Amino acid sequence: MPRLREVPRDEADAEVALPLYKLLFGERDPVVDPGTDTGTPGDWWTVFANSPDTLKHAAQGFGYYRNPARQIDPVLRELGQTWAGYAVGSQFVFSQHCKSLRGLGVSEEKITALPTWQTSELFDARERLVLAYADRLVTHRGRVPDALFAELKAEFSDIEILELTYITCLYDMHAVMSKALRTEFDDRDDPIVEVAAPENFSAQEFLDTGR
Repeated sequence: MPRLREVPRDEADAEVALPLYKLLFGERDPVVDPGTDTGTPGDWWTVFANSPDTLKHAAQGFGYYRNPARQIDPVLRELGQTWAGYAVGSQFVFSQHCKSLRGLGVSEEKITALPTWQTSELFDARERLVLAYADRLVTHRGRVPDALFAELKAEFSDIEILELTYITCLYDMHAVMSKALRTEFDDRDDPIVEVAAPENFSAQEFLDTGR
């Protein structure tokens, strides 16, 4: 279950939430009968519906990056979004944008290799440059070396770089929020927990021996 309340259909905002509910869920109440065409529960939408303004703002972001007016190549854009999901550890964002890459005609082999793009020969120079930049945005929190940015400037226009930066950072945010609110495929317990020691374990002996 997500950490915030899900808004049922009969309480959904008529101007913002209901049209999106109809688009994604038809006539179903997504809280009572969840599920989307991509196999997700759909609770990202029902949680965001708590704040119609927030939902509207997020949906406008989706429209922004999908707009044909964007100058950044859609595949390169999706590589940035997908890597943001992977690097943040959001199974939801990563999984959804693997599907988007597939829809753009990217091969299964390349999608499978994305987690190890650094050593894969499947990605061309432009794709590797985009992924390196996306990694610097997400993993290094925007610490981009001058040399890397100079390579970007040599390959892409200022508009393309700005769009790529904005969209990648937008999906860094979505990945972080999905994990924090435990929506969709990010409704998972944190795997980093202490593993219990055997009953005869002595913490004092552990400290004394330095093991």
